[in-house]
Amino acid sequence: MANPQAKAAEDWLKSVLSHCGLPISVSTDPPESALTRLNHFGGHWLTLNSGDLSPEQVDVFLGEQAKVLDGFQYLVNATLNLGQDSASQAAYTVELAGYREGRYLALAQMAEDVAAQVRQTGEEVEMSPLPPAERRLIHTLLSESPDLATFSRGQEPQRKLVVGPKTSDGTVLPEG
Repeated sequence: MANPQAKAAEDWLKSVLSHCGLPISVSTDPPESALTRLNHFGGHWLTLNSGDLSPEQVDVFLGEQAKVLDGFQYLVNATLNLGQDSASQAAYTVELAGYREGRYLALAQMAEDVAAQVRQTGEEVEMSPLPPAERRLIHTLLSESPDLATFSRGQEPQRKLVVGPKTSDGTVLPEG
């Protein structure tokens, strides 16, 4: 049985999608990679059943860098966390046709590659602009690296993640 927050999110998302004329079933089971390779990232996963959609509808959700899917994910997170104290808030990931899992796995590989580059050169690396959830994933994946630090630089929508070497006192070395 899904936890109460996941169940509430599932019900809310199904209701919103139904009001949009899209009666889609939603699963709360996270993909295996979220539990293994992604360090349980993503909070509660809400997977839309792509079989309930036409190929054209799937294309609408996933086209233009999945902005429609991102919009629903934003709405779920903003609405269900509204008025909640920080201890009660939860993260929700809206998945469709393996898009989010594939993207997050690609970001995990990118994080490994950038970490290797920083370790090899000793210089910070500024990544391309990423949405907040994607920056948060890389922060999370690299947070346990004792020799690396991450932070964000710039303003949305051009905000970038920076990975740099950490000094013995835990601060980031200044860019050379």
